[in-house]
Amino acid sequence: MRRLTCFLIWFLLSQTPGFEIPTDGLPEFVDYEDLVELAPGKFGFAPENRRQQRSLSGESEETMGAVDQVTLYSYKVRSTITSRTATTIIESKVVNNSPQPQNVVFDVQIPKGAFITNFSMTVDGTTFRSSIREKTVGKALYSQARAKGKTAGLVRSKALDMENFRTEVNVLPGAKVQFELHYQEAKWRKLGSYEHRLYLQPGRLAKHLEVDVWIIEPQGIRFLHVPDTFDGHFEGVTVVSKGQQKAHVSFKPSVEQQRICPSCLETAVDGELVVLYDVDREKKAGELEVFNGYFVHFFAPESLDPIPKNILFVIDVSGSMWGVKMKQTVEAMKTILDDLRAEDQFSVIDFNHNVRTWRNDLVSATKTQVADAKRYIEKIQPSGGTNINEALLRAIFILNEANNLGLLDPNSVSLIILVSDGDPTVGELKLSKIQKNVKQSIQDNISLFSLGMGFDVDYDFLKRLSNENRGIAQRIYGNQDTSSQLKKFYNQVSTPLLRNVQFNYPHTSVTDVTQNSFPNYFGGSEIVVAGKFDPDKLDEIQSIITATSANTELVLETLAQMDDLEDFLSKDKHADPDFTRKLWAYLTINQLLAERYRSLAPTAATKRKITKKILQMSLEHHVVTPLTAMVIENEAGDERMLADSPPQDYSCCSGALYYGSRVSPDSIPAWANASPTPVVPMPVEGRVLESTPPPHVMRVENDPHFIIYLPKSQSNICFNIDSEPGKILNLVSDPESVGILVNGQLVGAKKPNNGKLSTYFGKLGFYFQKEDTKIEISTKAITMSRRSRTSVLSWSDTVHVVNQSVLISVKKGKAVTIALDKEMSFSVLLHRVWKKHPINVDFLGIYIPPTNKFSPKVHGLIGQFMQEPKIRIFNERPGKDPQKPEASMEVKGQTLTVSRGLQKDYRTDIVFGTDVPCWFVHNSGKGFIDGHYKDYFVPQLYSFLKRP
Repeated sequence: MRRLTCFLIWFLLSQTPGFEIPTDGLPEFVDYEDLVELAPGKFGFAPENRRQQRSLSGESEETMGAVDQVTLYSYKVRSTITSRTATTIIESKVVNNSPQPQNVVFDVQIPKGAFITNFSMTVDGTTFRSSIREKTVGKALYSQARAKGKTAGLVRSKALDMENFRTEVNVLPGAKVQFELHYQEAKWRKLGSYEHRLYLQPGRLAKHLEVDVWIIEPQGIRFLHVPDTFDGHFEGVTVVSKGQQKAHVSFKPSVEQQRICPSCLETAVDGELVVLYDVDREKKAGELEVFNGYFVHFFAPESLDPIPKNILFVIDVSGSMWGVKMKQTVEAMKTILDDLRAEDQFSVIDFNHNVRTWRNDLVSATKTQVADAKRYIEKIQPSGGTNINEALLRAIFILNEANNLGLLDPNSVSLIILVSDGDPTVGELKLSKIQKNVKQSIQDNISLFSLGMGFDVDYDFLKRLSNENRGIAQRIYGNQDTSSQLKKFYNQVSTPLLRNVQFNYPHTSVTDVTQNSFPNYFGGSEIVVAGKFDPDKLDEIQSIITATSANTELVLETLAQMDDLEDFLSKDKHADPDFTRKLWAYLTINQLLAERYRSLAPTAATKRKITKKILQMSLEHHVVTPLTAMVIENEAGDERMLADSPPQDYSCCSGALYYGSRVSPDSIPAWANASPTPVVPMPVEGRVLESTPPPHVMRVENDPHFIIYLPKSQSNICFNIDSEPGKILNLVSDPESVGILVNGQLVGAKKPNNGKLSTYFGKLGFYFQKEDTKIEISTKAITMSRRSRTSVLSWSDTVHVVNQSVLISVKKGKAVTIALDKEMSFSVLLHRVWKKHPINVDFLGIYIPPTNKFSPKVHGLIGQFMQEPKIRIFNERPGKDPQKPEASMEVKGQTLTVSRGLQKDYRTDIVFGTDVPCWFVHNSGKGFIDGHYKDYFVPQLYSFLKRP
């Protein structure tokens, strides 16, 4: 059967039984007597005693209009959060109304750190269900389906965590398909609140679009906040309702409300719905919840006296901070400086391509010193590059030296707060090297916090940097109030601070205890402890917590009221009675994975024991981990898909199991990810599969060899260009309305081979005139320039950068994808050779899909074929080489002799390549290209082609 094709899982910030989401909205609240509907449609803080009415407009099916051959009938998302344990279900129903088979894609973004627990789909009446198996067993079942000649698909992740689940199926005319994905995650308190993110990407208008978030917190909900993440488009749509211990967020836009404009067919639902909330902590610092043989202990005290701080503010003052960002940063810093206490010590470091210090040593936060620091900050004028490495090492040196000289209060804590909006462009550019330098220099008593400014910052890098060094990172968006966000961030990370937190459960049969916390101190967040208990040996669980705050020893006692919790949960149909077991399993599996993959196990036998425990718990709790795979199969078991994930990198977290959320970049074009076709068998043995890409691209590979795909004639035409090292060839030149340029500079081999010196593309230049963006890709690095700002990306990292409408995605050591407005794409492959190879050098290959987005005047060695010439190939005959038949080709009023041969496409196999049959035009493409190949020389990497 061909109803299954394959697809792709890609996880870039890791990653639900059938259900029916109610469509009648608030009437479900009949069980919620204390619930109050708040500020319908208004994003923001919801005052507790306000109630308004919301009108629901009906909508007939005709409103949709027959605008698409594939109709998205429904897109429903439901999250239930019980005591910070979240389960999310995403369901999509699609109908193929066209007379032809259609490919349907189910693409879901999943928060980093989440576990997939279930996936099912029904295609034209045939249901595929999932089961969790040991990874080797799952692979064997997948191979069996392939061996029987049945359709089988492989879904695979190559990132650190599952972050994107993408499945593609081929749907017959009139058929229906339904997808359903389940995942679960824990909510960690960060910067004073819990954050629940739902990535809403239906891809098109949905007849029924419903999102419901139910929150049940026995401790009580202190506040609930739904920020506007859709730039005001859905004002009046989102309804927030909040009670004392329960809350509901409902987002159900009609078809008309979904439209990006009144007459548009595109959906505006493409982004994140974010819910922020915190629980009531006024009564007690710790909440101990016991249910069904498991307990969960949350501990986050408030209103404690702060520990004295030694704090260094490290501020990016490069050119990209000019304007509003710098002004708001200065205002926020002045406010933060006012909040320093007399017992605190501080200094300020500002950096661009150079590093300056306001004071070379820490000084006391007296009124005089604070006033002087304010004057210093006010005089900052942003300019130049970004030298993050040297700035951080200078801050670490100041704190280390002060500690070594005994100048720091032994009860104090040392903090570095880095504020930056960009990647390093000066000094050390390799992100992994900067991380290593910081890790080697920083002492255990110093914590590094990071604030990423704006949309184009490499937030993943800042998060890794902070997580490795006992801190956390926060992203600050330029379209929000930067000043208040910076002040809130500082307040949360600086107070309260605890040391030596210990939990004790006396007279209690407690086992398998797992703890999630920061190892040295606790700042503005939460410690979570979970474990099992024997309900036959006690009636209640008591905890005694000891900790150090400032110079005070704290002893706190907490008693679990089991009967009250059971009574509370039993009365709420949205509450998850299994939340204690799920949270314990989530914490424990992650802790065991960290011990296994960070080599914390002292012996091989201990590591084997840990591995066995991870596998056992993964199977028992039905979650996809690096040791398990999800087998998705039909009832007969002969059509299968396999979803698994690779081992994760747990080196980041320095003893803490800390997960944050990731803002995903714009989606990378489907052709660059290269989904397989249903007729191509997909090999699984021997290496990780990177599915078969579509053949419909124009490419330049090797020395340099052009392969031009002509869609109308469905033919590949090839030609070589033999020129000199240093020459720059124009590939695409469209200076008119589009304003796009692609040039390539040649590099020569180390020496001639058989009397010929081969040349390759060693550097490629992309210029997007409207965006004022230039991108230079060489075998050494990727450089992006916009106005006065320059960013350098390394081939040794996987990273995504969004600048205006330009997306750059680097796949470590392999490829760069450049997308413009999600409509035009380019892919560049890096070919590495042995450094001591006597002849060959590193070079680049470029792949460009044919598109009608260029103007009719587009030209260049590749660009001219965006307007496809008419060709006719005839009179096929044997050639001089028996393996290379010849033929005649009519093109542009000429008849050429062409030879049949094979060239290479390296997208799926970077080493050996895939053979591409094509007709070869001799003499550097003479007769096939306009004019002579030398007509395509340009003087500079960013010069447009001047045509005669």
